[in-house]
This record gives sequence, structure tokens and C-alpha cells, in this order.
Amino acid sequence: MVKPLTFKGDKPKKRKHREYLTDSVASTTTTPSKLSKPSPAPDDIEAENNAEDQSWVSADSPSDISGPIVIVLPSEPVTCLASDMNGKVFASEVENLIDDDPRSAEPHDVRQVWVATRVAGTEGFSLKGHHGRYLSCDKYGIFGATASAISHHESFLVLPSPDIPGAFFIQTVGGAGESETFISVKDVSGSGGGGDGSSKSKSKSTATATASGAGVEIRGDETNLSFQTTMRIRMQARFKPRIKASKETKAREKISRKELEEVVGRRLEDHEVKRLRRARREGNFHEEVLDVRVKGKHDKFAW
Repeated sequence: MVKPLTFKGDKPKKRKHREYLTDSVASTTTTPSKLSKPSPAPDDIEAENNAEDQSWVSADSPSDISGPIVIVLPSEPVTCLASDMNGKVFASEVENLIDDDPRSAEPHDVRQVWVATRVAGTEGFSLKGHHGRYLSCDKYGIFGATASAISHHESFLVLPSPDIPGAFFIQTVGGAGESETFISVKDVSGSGGGGDGSSKSKSKSTATATASGAGVEIRGDETNLSFQTTMRIRMQARFKPRIKASKETKAREKISRKELEEVVGRRLEDHEVKRLRRARREGNFHEEVLDVRVKGKHDKFAW
């Protein structure tokens, strides 16, 4: 067999199949430190994000309030505002609590959840129940949830408490009444409370007994602010503006080196990657990309 010419000093050429063999061996003998860490599955990431979105947090100001909320009442035991399918409003005892702290309240029943929406052109909120009807309060302070449209009776102003952080006063009739009236809670006996017969009949629809036997009456005609008019509002985390903004910031920060190199059009140094990620976080990403592109260009005719 005729062999190709060789000259003194030439390095022997390796056969192709040996190159493949050495590559495969090298890949299998890579040290653990060089192995890339397995990235989490997309389903796991999505499940984690959904769990964060569905968690419940406390509203800190009226501007936070949006979407599904729970109105925690100042009662003992802890209750919240609820409505049944027929529109009867009652105090429902909260079961999901940590150390009986109302700031940790979470709903366990769909009847305890209201969807808060800002009424167009006003500072008030409408509260829609699970059955598609709106919470309303008449001139006598009696609550119901049978309204299919929004009027001033279905509008509520949420005012922050000056003394208790994270607590609110909820004004009825959208602040359009002859006097300022607020949602209040009264502890009454199992029979539905004292007073004359007319007051009993009026408050009958909102006087309920909790599992512990304590009676809780919800009224909407209280004119004096006190602890009995102090409510807490729990809401889903995904609707809170500050949490939404922080999630958007984190999403902007999560950009890989490969994506940055595709944007710039060349391989990047470590300090350039850090610089672009910081710019993406601070909002001047496009300006920094242009700057990095200009600095990366080389004039082939330069001496």
C-alpha cells in the first residue's frame, strides 16, 4: 500500500475516529466542577410563581386594593364579611389564621371573598361577591348582596386608620350620604342583640352566630370611629402594586449571558455582562448596548 510522503519534523496526523474517541472520553471524564448545573423544569418554575401569586398579603393603603379581597372584622373570634348565594350578608368565622392574628387571615370559603374594583370617576370601590352580585348598604345601615348594578349604595370609601398601620375605616354610601357612616361590628347575644323590636328586625339580616356561639352583628350606620369600625383587608399578592413592580424588576434582571451576546452581536467580557445587567435593572439598557457595541468594533484599517 502506497503511503503519503512524509518529511522530517512533520507531526503525525491523528486518525479521525481517534479524534472522536478522545472527544467522547474527554466529555465523560469532565470534572464535576465543569458540569453545568441542571436548570429547574419550566413546570416547577411556573408552579412556584403561581403559588406566590395566589398567596394572601395585607393591603397597606387604599391604592393597593384591587382584585379578590377579604374584609377582616374586629370581632372575637376573628370573622370576615361574607355573603351566601341568596345575597344574605353575615360574619363568617376565619379558620386560616396564625396565632389568631387577623393580619394572617386567609379565606377558606369562596363566600368570604369579594372582588374589589374602583368605581369609575370616584374614589370608591365596588365589592362583587362570588355569586356575581354587589354588596350594598341601605340608608338604615342594613347590608345585602343582591344588586346587579352599581349606585352610591354599592360604593364604599376605604380610609386608612391614622392610629393603626394597615387598618382601614370603610365608609358606606360612597361618602355621598347626609352624614358619614361606616361599617361597624357589634358583639350581640345569641338572640341577635338587644334594643327594641324594630332594631331587631332591621339587624336580623346581619346578626349571625359564629361556631363558638358568639353573636356578631354587622352594621353600616355607625357615625363614630372606634375599634369596632377598624377593618383589615387581605388581598392576593399578584394584585398588590409593589409586589407586581418587584416581580417585573426581577424579570428584567433575569437575562442570560447568551441573550446579551445575541443582542450585542459578539462575545462579552464578564464586566460587560455585569454592566448590561445593571443597566437593564436601572432602565438605561439600550443606551449601554449601543455603547458596548461601539467599543467592541475594531477598525481593520487602523495602523
